[in-house]
Amino acid sequence: MSSESGSCPVPDGELRVERSGAGPALLLISGGTGAAASYRALARRLAENHTVLGYDRRGHFGSTDATTGPLTVARHADDARAVIEHFGYGKALVFGSSAGGNIGLELAIRHPDVVSGLVVHEPPAVRLLPDADEWIEFAREQASRSAGGDLFGAFSAFIGSIAGAGLPPLKAVRLPNEHEWRLLFDRELVGFYEYLPDLGALRRGSVPVVLTAGEGSRGYYHYRPARALALELGLPFVELPGAHLAPQRDAKVFAGALTDVLTDLVL
Repeated sequence: MSSESGSCPVPDGELRVERSGAGPALLLISGGTGAAASYRALARRLAENHTVLGYDRRGHFGSTDATTGPLTVARHADDARAVIEHFGYGKALVFGSSAGGNIGLELAIRHPDVVSGLVVHEPPAVRLLPDADEWIEFAREQASRSAGGDLFGAFSAFIGSIAGAGLPPLKAVRLPNEHEWRLLFDRELVGFYEYLPDLGALRRGSVPVVLTAGEGSRGYYHYRPARALALELGLPFVELPGAHLAPQRDAKVFAGALTDVLTDLVL
């Protein structure tokens, strides 16, 4: 299976990008700290039927960013478009999980001409929920913790809020990728939680969208926005195997289920 990596220039930065497989183009947009590598096992499975495009989110890992202040969902969506065009595709299927789901929604709103279909997995668009204020305050608390020097405390609280992902109860555990987590908390997290997709644009848009959430996430806040958005817009909602981190933790099973959704999306 052929694969390649390189750099994609974007305004005020450069994205590390990669491509593998053969078939219809499929862009993967990661959540968390924005690493293309977080989808490595998933991409390997999906590349059996698709040309899989991946990238490190602006400012994370192999990608650079010369801006200051919040990294908005809109800017991330512009970057996602740049990746599709960098590889010479007019359109691509798109899959985004967690924060990557928010970015995928904004990509379909801002740049529908480059999206042939979108699958969104557990986006933290909590403003769609009746308890939105609670979750936005949660994000602000973690940003404040990080800014005050308690990065590990912010990391612990954030990971503890996600079904199926826990931390060992050891104070001596070293936080991996400190720069990436600090960037997430200091410049991205609040914006991801405050993001409300333009419902009118999605309703009027021509991009086929499927909202998904994990069977193991039922009852958790990260399951509910996908369901709420599907009901609001009359869009398909599909439960996929696993919980919030299923794309990373059980790539084989998740890729099989996702491939079925993608196949139905373009029929």
